Amino acid sequence: MKKEAVNPILPLSEYHPDGEPHVYNDRVYLFGSHDQQDGDTFCMLDYVFWSAPADDLSDWSNKGINYSVKQDPLYGKKMRYMYAPDVVQGNDGRYYLYYCLSGKYGKGGYANPISVAVCDTPDGKYEYLGVVRNSDGTPLMKYACFDPGLINDQGTIRLYYGTTIPWLQDVQPEWLKMKRMADTLQRPVKELKKMPQGITGAYHVVLGEDMLTAVTEPVRIDDTITGEGYAEHRFFEASSMRMINGRYYFIYSTVNNHELCYAVSERPDGGFVYGGVIISNGDIGYMGRKPEERLNHTGNNHGSIVQIRDQWYVFYHRPTHNSDYNRQACAEKIVIGADGRITQVQMTSCGLNHGPLQGGVYPAGICCNLTNGRMTHSTNAKKKLQEPYVGDNGIVCGITSGTDITYKYFQVTGDVYLVLTVRGDAGVFRTNLGGEIRVPESHEWTQAGMTLHIAKGVYPLTLTYTGDGTAELKEIAFLQSTDNSN
Repeated sequence: MKKEAVNPILPLSEYHPDGEPHVYNDRVYLFGSHDQQDGDTFCMLDYVFWSAPADDLSDWSNKGINYSVKQDPLYGKKMRYMYAPDVVQGNDGRYYLYYCLSGKYGKGGYANPISVAVCDTPDGKYEYLGVVRNSDGTPLMKYACFDPGLINDQGTIRLYYGTTIPWLQDVQPEWLKMKRMADTLQRPVKELKKMPQGITGAYHVVLGEDMLTAVTEPVRIDDTITGEGYAEHRFFEASSMRMINGRYYFIYSTVNNHELCYAVSERPDGGFVYGGVIISNGDIGYMGRKPEERLNHTGNNHGSIVQIRDQWYVFYHRPTHNSDYNRQACAEKIVIGADGRITQVQMTSCGLNHGPLQGGVYPAGICCNLTNGRMTHSTNAKKKLQEPYVGDNGIVCGITSGTDITYKYFQVTGDVYLVLTVRGDAGVFRTNLGGEIRVPESHEWTQAGMTLHIAKGVYPLTLTYTGDGTAELKEIAFLQSTDNSN
């Protein structure tokens, strides 16, 4: 690789959540939505699709805007944002983009049909094609048309979509459900009353050769999921399907919001058995960690899995800026066992790297865990929280006494010279590898360092701050003895 492939996988100024990874012609493409740095709602920017050669997962690039929201005839003052997309290669060799429009803060996000655009290449300029429709030509509006995910199943194009609206799970009079549903979906009650299953759920349809027409009726699949643990990890959104060793893997975001889980079936339209959690953006559940012990501020999660050469990965996103509207793409290696099971993995700073980080100068924002011991979860919010966070250009902000900043993992080959670039109030950074770095009060960026005498091996690095004020961390230099001339 040209360089180390750290998390987040794209430049720290880029915010590409909801990633659907696919490999086409030995190149990895990440199709996701596009947040604006320090934006005030979800998905404010046009689609830009990033890609990397399969033999160098550090070398991500893009060709500029691939598709603009203004190309969609449904675009208007209330419908201005394109949510989580997916791309599938059709039987004609062309690439088809599926997405849904929404308004600010998700308002009206379940009110539109699924829009479709097409292109001759995965990351070229897409052109609007139409909307997913019924056989009579009317837009498919059965259930909540949201978060499309697709698979070309040996020539059969399968579309998955839907969401769980949490308040519909409450016990309340049917008329109230219908009224609230209509208000949320901006669709008339009389239409919704025709849906005997309600609006909630993950649905499957088969598309015709035109890539627009549903040639089967929508079938709900999440209500077929059985197995121990599913009650605590029910479907919420982000339907994604993969075919692995002849079985269908349904990857989805749960009602817990911060995690991606999976279920497996021999069929594409039901009979799924819950498998477990793949990743949580707070490492909740990993090694038994409880929600109150989360290692990051958590927010919604959306992603999927993909095989790149001989290695499987899960792609997901993390929140930044103490906000749900500034989400960055991350990835981790996963293992699919001989029994087909996927064991939950932890967040790391290594991401797509071949192994542990070898040392050098890194932006502070590649930390995989950032906690003051009281981190919270939020959804659809930008809050003034008393929590540390990753801000613009990967600077770790809001560091107060008791904050832990963790990087996993480093390969240590000898003594290490650790240098921090910091500003703010005076304080002390202690490390889990021994010793401490005292930093002076300064409104300008200043450097302070120490030498760590560590046995050879692979280690996490945790910096724990103690002080009466607040500090910010810009960079860490983890310099092996062979790299340090001092």
